[in-house]
Amino acid sequence: MPRRKITFDIVRQIGLAFPGVEESTAYGSPALKVKGKLLACIPSHRSIEPGSLVVCVDFNDRAELLTGAPDTYYVTDHYVPNESILIRLSKVDPDALRDLLGMAYKFVSRKAAKRSQTHRHRRSP
Repeated sequence: MPRRKITFDIVRQIGLAFPGVEESTAYGSPALKVKGKLLACIPSHRSIEPGSLVVCVDFNDRAELLTGAPDTYYVTDHYVPNESILIRLSKVDPDALRDLLGMAYKFVSRKAAKRSQTHRHRRSP
């Protein structure tokens, strides 16, 4: 049975199932965000391979993913300093993508919560 091709429409469908995830854009490309913070998007940098997705994850999770499935996950020099990973959509299966977006959702939600707490404390007298 042929595997269903993963597109950004499938990424969108999975991502929008998480509370507070919204469709948006990043650098003119389709994106998903949580409270204004990037969750995932179609990368626009010239260093990426066509058919890729960038997803925000912490550096430890990125290292594990790169080690565990280097054919699926990669990073270019442009993305090395960022808490993110690139995914070859042709290599990822829907369950792994769902798990990855869940990991990214938790990561981005924690960062968004910390940011809002910091802003509240700065405004307090």
